[in-house]
Amino acid sequence: MKSIYTSSPFAHNNSSVQKVMLQVQLAAFPALLAHILLFGYGIIIQWFLAVATALLVEYVMLKLRDKPVLPNVTDFSALITVTGLVFCIPPESPWWVIVSGSAFALVFGKHLYGGLGYNPFNPAMLGYAFLLISFPAEMTQWTLPKEIAGYSLSFWDSFNHIMFGAVAHAPIDAFTGATPLSAVKTGLQEGATAQQMLQAPYLTTGWWNLTAWGWINLAFLAGGAWLIYTRTIRWQYPVGFLGALALMAWIFHSINPDLYAPVSFHLLFGGTMLAAFFIITDPVSSSTTPYGRLIYAAGIGVLVYVIRNWGAFPDGIAFAVLLMNIAVPLIDRYTQPRVLGHK
Repeated sequence: MKSIYTSSPFAHNNSSVQKVMLQVQLAAFPALLAHILLFGYGIIIQWFLAVATALLVEYVMLKLRDKPVLPNVTDFSALITVTGLVFCIPPESPWWVIVSGSAFALVFGKHLYGGLGYNPFNPAMLGYAFLLISFPAEMTQWTLPKEIAGYSLSFWDSFNHIMFGAVAHAPIDAFTGATPLSAVKTGLQEGATAQQMLQAPYLTTGWWNLTAWGWINLAFLAGGAWLIYTRTIRWQYPVGFLGALALMAWIFHSINPDLYAPVSFHLLFGGTMLAAFFIITDPVSSSTTPYGRLIYAAGIGVLVYVIRNWGAFPDGIAFAVLLMNIAVPLIDRYTQPRVLGHK
C-alpha cells in the first residue's frame, strides 16, 4: 500500500489575497456610481491621482526594501488602501491632499512596519488622520449634492479646480460646504436643538426624502451585504459596530432628543457604512477571533459616538479605528477559542 504524505493546511477555499482585494473593490462600485451621480466627477480624478501615487510609492518602497515589485503590487492591497482614503476626502480637494495622504498611508501605515500582514494600524485611516490634523481647512470643504448646490461641475471644471484651484463659472462657495455631521455639531454648539437642525432643507432634500449622503451609505450597505454573502468579510464587524453605534444613539436620544440626534442620523450620515463594511474589516489590523471581532467593532462604534458628540471632530471614525487597533493584541489574547479536547 502506497502512503501519501501531506502537510497542513489540509483544507483550501481557493481564496487568495488578490481575490479578496478585488472582491472588496467590486463591492465598493455601487457607492462609487452613487457618488458620481450625486456629487459629480471629482472622486474619479481623486481616484486616478491616488492610484498613480500608490504605484509610485509601492515601486520606490519595494526597491528600497529589496523586495520584488510585481508580486507585491499585484496583490492590490495598496489599491484598497487608497480607494478607502478617496471616499473619505472632499471630492474637490486640491490634488496634493490625496497625493500626500496616500503616500503617508502606504509609507507609514504599511511599508515601515514590514509590508502587508505586519501593519498594526489601518493604513487608510492613518492617512486620513494625517490629513485631518495637517490640512483641516481643505478637509472641511465638501462638495454639496447637486440638488442643494443647484450647480454641478463638469468633468473639466472638477479637473481644473483639483489641479489648478480655479473654476471659471462659479466660486468655490457655490458648490462646497460643511458636511451634515459638521453642520449639526456647529448648530448644537450655537444653541439650536437637534430637531431644529434635522429639519433644515440641508438635511431633508433628496430623492424619495433620502439625502445624497443617505444614498451613499445605502450603496455601501448593499456592497457590504454582498461581501458578507460571499464570506469575504465576517458578520461580526458590521453587527458589532452598527449595533453599538445605534444603541448609544438610541440611549442618549431617548434621554434628551433636543441635544442628541436619533439613530437614523448616525447610521445614514458620515462614513458609517463605509467604516462598517470596508474599513474596520481590514483583516490585518483588526481582531482575528470571533468574540474579539465583536468586541473590536463594538468598541469602534462606542468611540465614534463619543467623538461625534463630545470630541473635537465631527465624525471620528479614523481615530476610533486607530485607538481600537492599539487594543487588538489584548483583545485577541483574552478571546482565543478553546482548542479541541480542552476540559
